[in-house]
Amino acid sequence: MRKHMILKTITALLLMSVIIGMTGCSSDEPSGTADSNNQATSSNASTNSANTPTNTNPITIVWYPNESSNDHEPSRLELGNLITQATGRTVEHRLTTDYVIAIESIASGSADIGAVFGAIGMLEAQQRNSAVQPLVVNTGASGTLDDAIYYAWLTVNKGEEDEYRSGDGFSLENIQGKRMSFVSNSSTSGFVVPSSGIVNHFSQTAEWSNIDEDDILGLSRNPFFREVLFGGSHQGSLFNLLDGRADIAAACDTCVDAYVEPSAGQERNKIGSVYTIQQGAAAPFENMAGQEFVLIGVVPVLNGPIVYNSQNLSVAEIQAIRDILISDETANNPLIFGESGDFAFYTKSGDNRFAVAENSWYDPLR
Repeated sequence: MRKHMILKTITALLLMSVIIGMTGCSSDEPSGTADSNNQATSSNASTNSANTPTNTNPITIVWYPNESSNDHEPSRLELGNLITQATGRTVEHRLTTDYVIAIESIASGSADIGAVFGAIGMLEAQQRNSAVQPLVVNTGASGTLDDAIYYAWLTVNKGEEDEYRSGDGFSLENIQGKRMSFVSNSSTSGFVVPSSGIVNHFSQTAEWSNIDEDDILGLSRNPFFREVLFGGSHQGSLFNLLDGRADIAAACDTCVDAYVEPSAGQERNKIGSVYTIQQGAAAPFENMAGQEFVLIGVVPVLNGPIVYNSQNLSVAEIQAIRDILISDETANNPLIFGESGDFAFYTKSGDNRFAVAENSWYDPLR
């Protein structure tokens, strides 16, 4: 599919309802958690022309909560190793438990690189500081940006999906008054996409013709949901559903891929598909193996970038980092592009890899 076609498709989907109606996704600086191995070094640091930096301070990477878990530590350190190889500078990892902390860190310049950001997180950071720019983005299976998408889900517990059925498919109609779990109001697939779809759908009804984000968040006199929870991460949002705290949960496929698998005979990322928590799943799902949930809403979303603050890194450093990230070696690095069920940042599928995305590539979401 050509790039302009997929962008048009995604833009149209974001202006629709969440397509459920279709038949069958401190101190003075922001606080965070220190990585136990917060400096990454490499014996190959002398191989790049940018390895004699005028700035010898460590490069700070701030991480979204989704990739701040202990399970992701090997992949975090590997990305740090690659950046050290490219620049000759050590790397410090700043872990977070809140999207806002990560976004403010990159916007304020207290962090140099932000990984792995959602598109909306980058746009919010850019509103604060235009120096925040996309560094690289993971492609689709084609190895290009033409299919560089992931999926925003709306999920319900198995056995409760019939409450949301309409004919042979599913409908948004019965979600009003339920307990809803989002990820963070700065999450692209965990809040912005599903909430926009809900607003667009219900604004066509007489009762909710003036619905807005405050109604969705429960901040108005006429809240849309009975209760709104925030998981803080995609894992946390899905946990809220499976633990019985929420009736519906937003999450994205790539962020929970290491913990779940389609149930027998089910397809990935299809409305109505059933997923199961894997045996031996890591926290927070370690006691939930075998529990199932159903996708009642699936929407494609532009892949989120790794971002950087151009006020903190030199032009030569930015280019050197990009060169190593878009290389074949990184594309075949199992700590970055791993197998399904691994805690690599991305699941290897076809020829996916990192590519350079211009800032304008995210205009459909703007």
